[in-house]
Amino acid sequence: MSRLLAGRHILVTAGPTHEPIDPVRYIANRSSGRQGFAIAGALARLGARVTLVAGPVGLAAPAGVDRVDVETALEMAAAVDAALPADAAVMVAAVADWRVAPAAQKIKKGGGQPRLALIENPDILATLARSPRRPRLLIGFAAETEQVIEHAIAKRARKGCDWIVANDVSGDVMGGGANEVHIVDAGGVESWARLPKEDVAERLAGRIAAALAG
Repeated sequence: MSRLLAGRHILVTAGPTHEPIDPVRYIANRSSGRQGFAIAGALARLGARVTLVAGPVGLAAPAGVDRVDVETALEMAAAVDAALPADAAVMVAAVADWRVAPAAQKIKKGGGQPRLALIENPDILATLARSPRRPRLLIGFAAETEQVIEHAIAKRARKGCDWIVANDVSGDVMGGGANEVHIVDAGGVESWARLPKEDVAERLAGRIAAALAG
């Protein structure tokens, strides 16, 4: 097994975040964490020391990976900061954009429609891009349902990261076993055919190794 990433520390985030509404309900999305976990495992197999910050998912940690479990976006932001410094960060997690101030007790029906005041969550990727401890290679993910490449190009410029890995999640990608991605970087767009998520992870890990070696 090639150890192209020996001596490197790489941070990976994966899965959703759950933002509590009350003790039994939360705001979330359908991210399974499978792509992020596969990437963490592929990086570890290339010899990297990998810190995986994982939202609430039912997946086993890949071999050789240091896993930090979190639930909310605020917890994920704190765990990302605590994991620095890193040579690279691969921000795969589908972080909830908003949270609410949770009720202390279960909200009951019958009292009228509840009013939920949404609070914007921190932008973990953009914050990391501006940090004095910014990793040398910073990679974001963009889950889109339309104009995938156009939105990814705009997101890369807006967030300040080096690459955006974009995919169309309007089908069966979230929770499924395969992915079709587009890598957007300073040189343009590289589109990959649909592959099993494990193969996407292996190919992306090799691309990361080459970038860090260059």
